[in-house]
Amino acid sequence: MPFTLLIHGGAGNITPAIMDKELEDDYSQALKEALDKGYAILQKGGTALDAVVAAISTMEDDPLFNAGKGSVFTKKGLNEMDAALMDGSNLAAGSVAGVRNIKNPIVLAREVMLHSGHVMLSGSGAGEFALSQGIEMASDEYFFNQSRYDQWLEIRHTNFTQLDHKADNLKGHHPLPNPGEKFGTVGAVACDEYGNIAAGTSTGGMTNKRFGRIGDSPVIGAGTYANNASCAISCTGHGEPFLRACVSHDISCLMEYRGLSLKEACDKVIKDKLVKIGGEGGLIAVDAKGNYDFCFNSAGMYRGMRNSEGKELVAFYG
Repeated sequence: MPFTLLIHGGAGNITPAIMDKELEDDYSQALKEALDKGYAILQKGGTALDAVVAAISTMEDDPLFNAGKGSVFTKKGLNEMDAALMDGSNLAAGSVAGVRNIKNPIVLAREVMLHSGHVMLSGSGAGEFALSQGIEMASDEYFFNQSRYDQWLEIRHTNFTQLDHKADNLKGHHPLPNPGEKFGTVGAVACDEYGNIAAGTSTGGMTNKRFGRIGDSPVIGAGTYANNASCAISCTGHGEPFLRACVSHDISCLMEYRGLSLKEACDKVIKDKLVKIGGEGGLIAVDAKGNYDFCFNSAGMYRGMRNSEGKELVAFYG
C-alpha cells in the first residue's frame, strides 16, 4: 500500500511580497524537518496516527508557526492553545481547547483520545489531566516570542482580534480580515502502509482573542476529521466560517454518500460553499488509497508532501 504524509503551516495572504529569501529558507527548512520526522515513522512501518503526531509536534516546537512555542497572545497576554487528533481506522478522537503551558498540545490530544474516556477537554481541566498523565509542561517564558508579543501590543487596547500576521503589513487596526494576515495553524494528515489514515491540527488561535474563544481546529468535523471510508483532513483559516460549515465532515460526507473524489469534494467545500459565507483558508487531505489534495481559496498556504512513490513538495504560494 502506498503511504503518504501531508503537512501545512497555515494559509492566508502568503505572497512573495511578504516573504524575503531568508524567510522562505526558514519556512522551507521548518516544513522539511516536520516532513522528515513524520515520514520516518511511515517508512519504518509505523502508523498514520504516530506520523501525524510527530510532524505536528515538530512544528509546535518551531516559533515560526502559530502553535505550541510560537502561539499568539490573548487579550490577557496569555498563550492559549487548541489541538485535535483523529484516527480514521476506528473514529477515535481526542482534542484539547484553551490549554496553557502544555509544550505539545497535539501530544495531550492523543492522551485524551487514548486514556481519558472523553473526546474533548478544555482549560484548567485539560491541564489537570495533562499533569495526571505526565505530559511535558513548559513555562510562560518558553512561549514568549517577541514578534508575537509586538503584534499583541499593537491591538491589545482595542476589541479587535487578528489572525497571525506580519505586523508591518497591517494597514491600521481593522476588524477581520486584515490585509497582511495569515492563518498560522499547523496540521498533518497521513495514510500508512496498512491503508489507515489520520488527521491532526494544532493552533495558538487569534491574537487578542477574548472570552475563551475557540476556533475550528480542535472541533472534530470542523477543522479536523479522519475516516478510512472517506478522507483525513486538517484545516487552516478563519475558524468561525469553518465551524459553521463543518468543513472537514462535509467533505467526508460528499465522498462517502455522493461518491465525489477527494479533489472534487475539497473543491466544492473550500472554493464554493465556504466562499459563499465569507470563509478564507484551506486544508490538506488524504484518502485511504494515498490520494492527496492541497486545497485553499487564499493567496497561499505553507505546505509539504512526501509519499512512497518518491514524490515530494514544499510550497508556499498559490
